[in-house]
Amino acid sequence: MSAMTSGDYVIRAIRADEWEAVKRLRLVALRDPVADIAFLETYDEALERPDSFYRERAARSAAEPSDARQFVAVAADGEWAGTVTVLIEEAGTTDWAGFPVERRQGHVVGVFVRPEHRGSGLVKALFDAGVEWVRERGAERVRLLVHAENPRAQGAYRKAGFVPSGVLVPFFKDEAETEVEFVLEWPA
Repeated sequence: MSAMTSGDYVIRAIRADEWEAVKRLRLVALRDPVADIAFLETYDEALERPDSFYRERAARSAAEPSDARQFVAVAADGEWAGTVTVLIEEAGTTDWAGFPVERRQGHVVGVFVRPEHRGSGLVKALFDAGVEWVRERGAERVRLLVHAENPRAQGAYRKAGFVPSGVLVPFFKDEAETEVEFVLEWPA
């Protein structure tokens, strides 16, 4: 997939040699006020990871073939304004939480847009790139999980065309809390 433009941004897949930028943006994301309910790891956990972790993550995303792809929105000044990662989940396997995967699908994770770029349609543009990538790989739908108490993210996902599927998942950090599965499906 080549880069696409969206307003003042270029949306593209990351390159293997961009691991330092991947790390920097991840650390910024983990400082967001809702990071504790939006991401699987904490700022301190991400900071403690060796550089080899980020090198491997970037190389895996840039490889072909790959079961994961990270996309970034690059602003006119070169700043990485946002990111999304899409994983391919195969039918007959289980997801990261141990739930069965019933069909080949994309799973969106790591969604983040810097506060000063929010409200610009950037989330939808990033999702469009991720959806195109999984469709090219024969996926039947795309899904994501969002904390029930994260209305800002839920609103952004709805604007990008995702809808609640009715599936609720216990929040991995506290099973008394809930995450809601949102999906984007397309005709067969």
